[in-house]
Amino acid sequence: MVLASRLTHVFLLWTDEDYHLAAAIQVLAGKFPYRDFWYDKPPLNLSFYLMFEAWTGLPLRIADAVFVCLCCALAFHLAAALWSRREGYLAAAGLAFFSIFYLAPGIIPEEPDTLMLAPHLAAIYLAFRRRPFLAGLAAGVAFQLSVKGALVLISAGLFSEAAALPMLLVGFLIPSGAIAAWLAAAGAQTDYIEQVWKWGLLYAGSPHTQNGIASLLHWFGFHAALLAAALWYWLRTRDTQWKTLLAWCAVSLGSVCLGWRFAPRYFMQLLPAMVIPAARGFTQAPFAARAFIAAALLIPAIRFGPRYIELARQDALQDTAMDRESRETAKLILGMAHPGDTIFVWGYRPDVVAYTRLPVAGKFWDSQPLTGVPADRHLSESQPVDPEGAARNRQELSKEQPTFLVDGLSQYNPKLDIHNYPDLAYWLKQYSVAGRAGATIIYRRQ
Repeated sequence: MVLASRLTHVFLLWTDEDYHLAAAIQVLAGKFPYRDFWYDKPPLNLSFYLMFEAWTGLPLRIADAVFVCLCCALAFHLAAALWSRREGYLAAAGLAFFSIFYLAPGIIPEEPDTLMLAPHLAAIYLAFRRRPFLAGLAAGVAFQLSVKGALVLISAGLFSEAAALPMLLVGFLIPSGAIAAWLAAAGAQTDYIEQVWKWGLLYAGSPHTQNGIASLLHWFGFHAALLAAALWYWLRTRDTQWKTLLAWCAVSLGSVCLGWRFAPRYFMQLLPAMVIPAARGFTQAPFAARAFIAAALLIPAIRFGPRYIELARQDALQDTAMDRESRETAKLILGMAHPGDTIFVWGYRPDVVAYTRLPVAGKFWDSQPLTGVPADRHLSESQPVDPEGAARNRQELSKEQPTFLVDGLSQYNPKLDIHNYPDLAYWLKQYSVAGRAGATIIYRRQ
């Protein structure tokens, strides 16, 4: 079922996965992240996509399905170690089910929050099995996927004895130390700090309206089966682990709420902390309660199941409109491209880079660091979080000469039209329109 769900997405890309695909393509072209191209995520995110050479289509979707099944196997081992194989199978099945039936942008892309699932589950399992050093290593890997991995360390500490905490911390520091040495050897540490930490803090500290309570209620509503089973466990069972599992859930929920932004993918850190106690609660509940929990699975199945059929028939035109536009853009570019050509995209359209597989010219390949407006709001807002830094970056961009300039933003948000920036006016004069795909304009250097 996991594989079938992913194969319905074989002909399209979702936001977040395309960014890492495009970055991995730059690495395959010989560029070093941070130093040679802008990449505002920790470096281990690239490793997943490099394993299959960042190809879209079937290789990507098979890799997605294999990763989900790996996480299910880890959930099985954790629940089986806590109780029995019966709970293990239920935990694996629950994780698989909710990795299929939810909002596609929150479960399909293998981005930092999703990729953290594997080291998150591994860290908890290893901590429970009294292997603090390995648990710390797993938490350190999670931290090199997302800064929220620090909360994975805290969660692993909940399952560890006090005497094991130093070894847990030692294990956690090793991946960070190795990455720091690797970046320093390549002369990329300063760029890494600017792009991952400085930009990340500016993004996290900038106001962005979101109804957090509504987001939480929506998620728990669609995951009512998990919530009901987990509550049964915590309210009706008093084994030796219930307080630790409740604390783990609280830490994971706190991670979701950090910054009061509730993108669907952020809930992936809460999912394993709900699946494990829910598996035990289901086995402990009487028949009537189990029937209610099973019936609650129909809520996400009915809501999200038909979308897979629509995608398989290619009927979900509204959901895939921008992706189809990017595909058409890439097709036009590849029809004009020659070996050695390079690309730059104004807007956040890394799928164009992923589809063309062209190297970017210079460090910048999307407009976030050039406008100072993060991608989660640049279609509707124009207030920069770092105007001075954006001006410096535009000055650096004007020294580059990409073959193709793809404008995928100006028509969507005229306030961020590339022609509104006087410091790019002279640079833009060397480009002329070479094609259009929907609201995306392709310029080619004369």
